[in-house]
Amino acid sequence: MKILKLTETNEYTPGAMKRFFLVEDSENFKIINFNLDEGVTFPVHAHDLDGDLSIQVLEGEGWFLGENGSETPAATGDILISQIREPHGVRAKTKMRILVTIAPPI
Repeated sequence: MKILKLTETNEYTPGAMKRFFLVEDSENFKIINFNLDEGVTFPVHAHDLDGDLSIQVLEGEGWFLGENGSETPAATGDILISQIREPHGVRAKTKMRILVTIAPPI
């Protein structure tokens, strides 16, 4: 059993994205916390792999980004679930904390 303290990853880099690997040793999944400063974009990308991912908004507001310029409002408590091959990204309107889970890990 492992306890993760998200309160210890509540740091931002002005004008940028900060990444915290919370779990990177599991064979089954990976959890990563990204903190995006206001106005920062986590660019749309995809991975040429089979698997699933979720992006959970821990704090803040912005948009989930997808294929062909699609934007879906994202706020605290919202979770995007998709295949890892599907284009995905995030743009922060306010300071935004997201938790990404990838299974199996890449």
